[in-house]
Amino acid sequence: QRDALVIDSGHSMAKWEPRVENYLGFPDGVAGEELLAHGRVQAERYEVRFADDEIAAVKRVEADFEVHGRERTYRAQRLLLATGIFHLPPEITGVKEGLGHSMLFCKDCDGVRVRGQRIAICGANTEAVEYALGLLHYSPCVVIATNGEKPRWSKQHAAWVEEYKIPVYEPRILDVEHQDRQILALHFEQGERLKIDYIFTTRGDIFHTGLAEQLGAKLDSDGQIEVDQCMRTSVPGFYAAGCVTPANCQMIIAAGQGAAAAQAINRDLFEASLRNHSLSRFREVQLETEDTVPESA
Repeated sequence: QRDALVIDSGHSMAKWEPRVENYLGFPDGVAGEELLAHGRVQAERYEVRFADDEIAAVKRVEADFEVHGRERTYRAQRLLLATGIFHLPPEITGVKEGLGHSMLFCKDCDGVRVRGQRIAICGANTEAVEYALGLLHYSPCVVIATNGEKPRWSKQHAAWVEEYKIPVYEPRILDVEHQDRQILALHFEQGERLKIDYIFTTRGDIFHTGLAEQLGAKLDSDGQIEVDQCMRTSVPGFYAAGCVTPANCQMIIAAGQGAAAAQAINRDLFEASLRNHSLSRFREVQLETEDTVPESA
């Protein structure tokens, strides 16, 4: 059995989610915090240890990784990074109160939650138009609010906005009216109040790759950690999984990548035990202290 330690900073974006709809095994959905709690209990059944800490630095020390937290220092033979991303909300007064509830970021993940509702896409880029078009499958009432910016989308996207009759509001948004984390309306600087139930934003993401960069891991052109099919990075013994990699950012995908990384790490450690003869030494102890031959009938 491997010694496994999970270092949890407590900053998981899963906590934003009031209900995760697409995690297999929860037909009625599950709250993000509840899903995290289930995962911790299940891991502890297999003697996985947890440390509530935030990692500030990591470096190689001989063949190991030395990980420096705010509480203590840790050492490991293999390291899996799952630090994820941070979705940037619009810089509008009142919008942060609806994060994960009525302020959303993924049309593919959350489209089903907004069926038949009044939706505003906050953005002035090409992606804002694609979000608006994609969400027409879920609601007939979709608008784009550029929040004072001039549209930066292409001629083709401008033609689609015209063809599909997507209303575009260019004035700056002064604040977002909300109650109990539910968005109610947008207030524009010219005094107009637009009733809205949900906001999607295309402002962008911050990938938490700082620790990977300290180790010299390669990033792709979007700033995500490059990995192979076994979630190995360019640094031997260092793995990454979830939204910090080029994967589609969904919890169930991140969990699957974590499982793939764990299997690869286990295989890597096994092969290392054959090379350095640690398995041989383990077997010698077994032969001295355990029954190693089945009893004859």
